[in-house]
Parts: sequence; structure tokens; C-alpha cells
Amino acid sequence: MTPVAADTIVAIATAPGRGGIGIVRVSGPAVPAITRALTGDLPAPRYAHFTRFLDASGAPLDEGIALYFAAPQSYTGEHVLELQAHGSPIVLELLVARVVELGARRALPGEFTQRAYLNDRMDLAQAEAVADLIDAGSEAAARAALRSLEGEFSHRVQVLDASLAALRVHVEAAIDFPAEEIEFLADTTLTERLAQVQALCAALQAEARRGRVLIEGITVVIAGAPNAGKSTLLNRLAGHEAAITSAVPGTTRDVLRERVLVEGVPVTLLDTAGLRAAGDAIEAEGVRRARAALARADHVLFVVDAEADPQAKSLEAERATLPVGVPLTVVYNKSDRLAGPAGRIGSSVAEGAVRISALTGAGVDALCKRLLVSAGYESSESGTLSARGRHLDALARTAAFIAAAAGALRDARAGELMAEELKAAQAALGEITGQRSADDVLGEIFAGFCIGK
Repeated sequence: MTPVAADTIVAIATAPGRGGIGIVRVSGPAVPAITRALTGDLPAPRYAHFTRFLDASGAPLDEGIALYFAAPQSYTGEHVLELQAHGSPIVLELLVARVVELGARRALPGEFTQRAYLNDRMDLAQAEAVADLIDAGSEAAARAALRSLEGEFSHRVQVLDASLAALRVHVEAAIDFPAEEIEFLADTTLTERLAQVQALCAALQAEARRGRVLIEGITVVIAGAPNAGKSTLLNRLAGHEAAITSAVPGTTRDVLRERVLVEGVPVTLLDTAGLRAAGDAIEAEGVRRARAALARADHVLFVVDAEADPQAKSLEAERATLPVGVPLTVVYNKSDRLAGPAGRIGSSVAEGAVRISALTGAGVDALCKRLLVSAGYESSESGTLSARGRHLDALARTAAFIAAAAGALRDARAGELMAEELKAAQAALGEITGQRSADDVLGEIFAGFCIGK
């Protein structure tokens, strides 16, 4: 891996605003010289030193703690200086300006972590876990990100990569000896080893799907006819009066958004206007926005008034307009008004539907569990790892190449084809940890980081 350019960067590493302490971070080859000019000395590495921070004339800008980390034993793998000063934005900016005056430049978003990756202090999956940990919206998400930061996800990838490599070695060795190749490719042991690799990949895919849901969350659109109780359901899930509710049809005119946690999973709820022929231009725009939200949903909750519409005719009227491929759950609301255990719900749609009362809360817990299961997340799973969409894409391509290798073995007994598919599988898998990543991909990943990290 190629080290980064030989320049020095600086940034404020603490969040914007006032605080008791603020941190300025510096990384690069000029750190020792900058430290001497700024503090009058070069402190012993990895020890906290109380000192004054000096301007060009030798007058103090502030006083605080200086921490010097000598390369390569630092976060970035370069010389690093951390200044712990008073948390005034003005003071911190004065320190940054002074460091720039001494030869550094202001860091780009994510540049410190990018240097850590380029200098082999962490792989790409671990670097992304840094951002996931900072952005974690729940305790479960934070724990998952920490596990990936500590290298658990990368280790799982490496185990799969090693299995693929071992399989390639055996196949390519047989290719070099044509007289033995046919017998080797017919060996059931090879088929069994290939099946084991497929199982490893499938398990990692399932783990990554759970991790992605935990980190990125899901978007759930609440749709249905007017007065079905959509806004009441939103309020119940949000835990407060987020939407106005009334018996007047068409009360909701726009898309309302609420972000909630369901067993640690971030869920963005979108309450939409009732789907019907609009009575005026404003309501028509609301219906248009509702349909646009449906097209972007990860899951649709179609709310049906179980008392007024037991046969779910409102669903049948809209079924052709609902997005194809998006999971849909039929929610029979107002079930508290029905008599008997089954009420009058139509059997044609009752199977798989969830009966709730958004007013009383009955059945809402079961509905939440249905959402998580549909998204591929199970809260009982321990040791979930943080993952992103690009990881799932890389694993999907890895699985496809492994399946193609199995096909080459099963249908053609073609060792060369099998070896090429296994090679392609390794290449796709390597994108996760950054063993094989294009520069434009790296730029996109680190651009999403905060400055100073």
C-alpha cells in the first residue's frame, strides 16, 4: 500500500461549539518541528505535558496538555500531535491558524483516518467502522461498530478469503497435471470443500445484512385510505403526538417524518396522505408525495380500517399502484372495535396481516417485530457487526462467483473456469477490506467522515 503524500495536516477534532476542553490534532512529518515552535520543546512520546501554546512572537495563545506520538505508533501511523486546550472556538481556531502558519494545511474530511488506512494502521472495513461508531444512533449500533473497528468483521472476511485461496491452490495445481485433473475434479472432497466455502459466504452475508440494518436503519412508509388510522399509528410508534389526528378525511396533507428506535434499530417512519382521488389541489399534491415516498420505502405498512373495511377493499384498489419488490404488511387497525377473536376480517388478506389498535397499543409490539424480521434483523442475535451497502454488494458478487465456480465443476468439470471464478470471488471480497479498492471508491468513503477524524 502506498503511503500518503509527505505533508502535514491539522484540524479541530472536537465537536463545534463551546466546551470545557477542545482538541486540535496534527499529523505528518513536520509535527516535531511544529511542536517545538508551538511549545518550546519536543515532549517525550506518549506522555501528557502541561505547557503553553505560543504564537509567532512567543506570547501564549493558551495553555493546556500536549501529547506527542512518534511514528509509526500513532493513530495515523505518522508523527501526531494532540493539543488539549480550553474549548473556546476562537482559541481553537487561533491554534489551527498558528499550526498552518508553521507549515501545515487544513485537513479534509476523514483525512486522518484515511492516512491510518493508507499507512496500514487499519483496513478499510475498520476505517468505515470509525465513522459508524461516531454516527451510532443506539447502544446496539455502537457495540456493532466497535466490534468491526476491533477487526471482527475483517477477520471473518479473511477466513473466507483464506478458504477461497486454498481452494484455488488445489484447483490450479490439478490444472498443471492434465492426467490427474479429471480424477481430481471428480473427487467428492472438492465438492464438499466448495460447499463449505459457500456456507461461510452465506453466513457472512446474513451477518452483514443484520449489521447494515442496525447501522443504516430502515425507512417505513405508513400508507392507506383516509381515516384508517395512519397518523394515530405514527403517534403510537413515535411515543408522542407527532401528527394531527381527526375524524375529518384528508387531515394529513404532507409527508410527516419521525425517527424512532425499535429494539436498537433506527427506523424512519413516514406518515402519508390518504390514498384516494383528491378533492383539491393541495390534497392532490399530498397524494403525489405519498406515492413518491412509497417508491423509496424499505417497507410499507398498509393500514386498513378493520371496522369499516374488513375485506380490505382499499388495499385491492391500490395494489396495482404499490411498488413492486418492497415488502408490504397489511395492518388491520381499530381491531379493538371488532367483536370476537377473528372479527369480520376477510380471509383472503388476513393471512400474514397484523391486527392492532393504534389507539390502545394492542398488537403494536408484534408489528414492530414483523418489521425487524422483514428487514433481516433479529434482536436475539449476539455479536452483530456493522456493515454498509457496499459490503453487501461485494459479498453478493462474491457469492455469485462462488456459485459460478460450483457450476463449472458440476456441469463442465472445467478446472480453468473454476479457478477463474474463484479468483474473481477473491477480488470482489477484497473490496471490503480495501485489498482491491479503486481510488474513487476511497474518496467517496472518506468524504463522509467528519473533519478531524
